[in-house]
Amino acid sequence: MRAAVIADDRTLEVAEVKDPTPGQGELVLAVKGCGICGSDLKVVEHLPIGYTLGHEFSGEVVAVGTDPVGHWNAGDAVCALPLVGCGSCRHCRDTLPVHCPHSEMIGTGVRPGAYAEYVTVSSAQTFRLPEGCGYDVGALVEPLAVGLHAVDTAGIAVGDNVLVVGAGPVGLAVALWCRHVGARSVVVSDPVAVRRESSADFGATGIIDPAAEELGPAFERLAGAPPDVVVEAVGKPGIIQTCIEAAAHRGRVAVVGICSGPDPIIPVFASLKELTMTFPVYYRHHDYAHSLAMIEQGRINPAPFITHTVDLDGLPEAFEAIKSPIDQCKVLVRP
Repeated sequence: MRAAVIADDRTLEVAEVKDPTPGQGELVLAVKGCGICGSDLKVVEHLPIGYTLGHEFSGEVVAVGTDPVGHWNAGDAVCALPLVGCGSCRHCRDTLPVHCPHSEMIGTGVRPGAYAEYVTVSSAQTFRLPEGCGYDVGALVEPLAVGLHAVDTAGIAVGDNVLVVGAGPVGLAVALWCRHVGARSVVVSDPVAVRRESSADFGATGIIDPAAEELGPAFERLAGAPPDVVVEAVGKPGIIQTCIEAAAHRGRVAVVGICSGPDPIIPVFASLKELTMTFPVYYRHHDYAHSLAMIEQGRINPAPFITHTVDLDGLPEAFEAIKSPIDQCKVLVRP
């Protein structure tokens, strides 16, 4: 099959690789859509040459391994968690396979990802797409689940004033779920004008240009009070400290952005405010299930996330372009 793999210079190149075959409890999908994630831009520097990225995907079942969990047939339209856990430890039983000591990541670690024509997944972590949910929207369930898990972990609820720092796909997913749960104010900050202005489509009640205004005073101007919750959805050094300084006394800071390097903070700033800080990662099984249910019921519409689509041959160029985004939100690859 054809896949985009990591080249010697840490860019991507399209190459022929071995076709996958399903093992016990596994499915092989023909990939129909796969999103480029901001975390891909970071892990590409650390994964082996020749590895295939891609963990936000949907596809069609083309092969079923032995002893699958559930009833699967060729032609089923699905999406899946990009994780394969052991299935029996306490973390897997608690539907958090990311914490399984034997967990294998698809597209960000051990197992090849979905920047390819085919990908192998765990049948236990696979979900049928509801009627009317196309493959493009199916590929958005992963970032939606990230946002939902962040909102749930941070305890965001009716009446909260929320500041979302970063208007990439995860930040916008957080804004969407904040609106869904009834947050009073949802203010989004991003230095890229097109991205912050698009946040209105996802529930933002106000926007901030961080290059022009300090976050705390700007939020109070827009919402009338400091933010009860600040969600960090950038993943760059220095942003957590900025969020701490913007948060209200006894507020919460949820760190969703993935920063893989040192990021010094000044703890006394958080102590004097008695802040609660959470570091949600990935999602539970039911975050996928709930996202799909809300799509099926028409209660959320994630389609506006997709701003660009490319085929496999166009992926390497699109991957480089998104490192300095202009108007991209979610770039979807259709292998």
